[in-house]
Amino acid sequence: MDLLLSALDILMRWDVALALLTGSVGGVLIGAIPGVGPAVAIAILLPATFSMDPIVGLTVLLGIYGSSMYGGAIPAILINTPGTAVNALTTYDGYPMTARGEPRRALSLAYSASFFGGIFSVICLILFAPVLARVAPYFGSREIFLAALLGIILMVVAHRGQTLIAGALAAFGIFIQTIGLEPVKYTSRYTFDQPFLSGGINLIVVVLGLFALSQAFVLLTSEDEKIRMTRLRGGMFQGLRELARHPRVATVSASFGVVMGMIPGVGEFTAQFMSYTYAQRSSKRPQDFGNGSSEGLIAAETANNAVPAAAMVPLLALGIPGEALTAMMLSVFYVHNVVPGPGLFQNQMDFVVALYLSLLILNVLVLVFLLFATRSLIQVVRIPNRFLGVCILTLSFVGVYSLRNSATDCVMAALFGVLGYVLKRLSMPSVPIILGMVLGGIMEVKLRAGMARVKEPLDFIDRPVAFLLFLAIVLVLIGHFRRVLRERAEIKAAERGALKSGHRFGQMLGRRRGRFVKDRFKLVRARHAKRLRALKDLF
Repeated sequence: MDLLLSALDILMRWDVALALLTGSVGGVLIGAIPGVGPAVAIAILLPATFSMDPIVGLTVLLGIYGSSMYGGAIPAILINTPGTAVNALTTYDGYPMTARGEPRRALSLAYSASFFGGIFSVICLILFAPVLARVAPYFGSREIFLAALLGIILMVVAHRGQTLIAGALAAFGIFIQTIGLEPVKYTSRYTFDQPFLSGGINLIVVVLGLFALSQAFVLLTSEDEKIRMTRLRGGMFQGLRELARHPRVATVSASFGVVMGMIPGVGEFTAQFMSYTYAQRSSKRPQDFGNGSSEGLIAAETANNAVPAAAMVPLLALGIPGEALTAMMLSVFYVHNVVPGPGLFQNQMDFVVALYLSLLILNVLVLVFLLFATRSLIQVVRIPNRFLGVCILTLSFVGVYSLRNSATDCVMAALFGVLGYVLKRLSMPSVPIILGMVLGGIMEVKLRAGMARVKEPLDFIDRPVAFLLFLAIVLVLIGHFRRVLRERAEIKAAERGALKSGHRFGQMLGRRRGRFVKDRFKLVRARHAKRLRALKDLF
């Protein structure tokens, strides 16, 4: 009880209340505008939060992170365009409801499912907090190094079909982190005698370039679309009653969100896919999925809104961000000398509980705001792309320059903005670069500290937690390579079967083999057609 009262005392300040309101309402507005998203908003606001108290700055960022997914459901349901990337699955069942004249029902159900997922996640984490406080002291330098390495491997493996690309970009992020003075003997690394590289490349500069500036370039080079909005009639409370008729789907989907959010490098997409698949397989009407199923909409929205609070677990307990947004928040901790990790749960448990309570309050504020303000809110979807692009471009450069009053930082941010723009046009991920920078720095420091007591290679994993993490790394790698080999074996088996079925006559065999090879070439070429078109557009 004393801990709860201490956490409430932290939250009962006018600046924290203002941060709660700004984060919740601002996040909804940002999520409702297609093409912006929470990553862009957090990147722009990050420099401003450095001058705030830690609880105030983190509350604003957490509010944008969590509430943007609520707002992202609005364009996904009404115009079949997800406001944020994680709302893509919402279009599968949300827009068909709008097409058959039920936009109010779809929005109300999405809000209710999101609220349930967010509250479920926060309650679970408040209950897990004492457990985390007891487990955290078992994580030393070696354990945190292995946990960070596991996070990078999971992030790379999660990019199915782009594993090599994600791995290369993560390695590039690790390399960027090494530029400048190394942290022990302060010798120069990869500076090439250039003074502006001695201080290294600032994470915030890279974040603003890869996310904010690149998105501004995308918006500035895209055409403005004329959007026809569906008029909403009636109240917005219907979804709360309908959600109560599907408690199993909502609870299981929220559980997937909590578990996937706690694993570094996994995030919303995996949670959504698993919850949606489960809901479809366990439904009495699986044929309705993709055609306006209420269960499908509940599964998608509940899972993605259960992730933000859960994603704070590896960040707070181990100091390891699980994705780009929590990696940005990590810099707020470091600026204020609040070090996430085992010591945070031991010495500042009231601060941790205050963060979870702020997430709880944010979900309530967002739901109340949306239930009464949706009709006015949907007008933000009409904002022209190029106007948004100019605003993001201006705010991004202002934020970069305000970091160190350096024009060099602006040039560096512009270069990373061009890189991010190229990656977007080629449909390649930019998140591995950020996680590579953040986790690479953690791995370097912890590896140096951990190697001081290591005499033989096996000494590195001679403790129970270190061994379990090493075992998890091995199992993840084995599982990934088994899946790759199995997929290749299935392709070869399909090739042999296709060729064998046409072996009646030698001439027919030649024709079929030729057609098969030609068809396979077409498939490979089609797989890369989008990237080839993007390259032609760029050059």
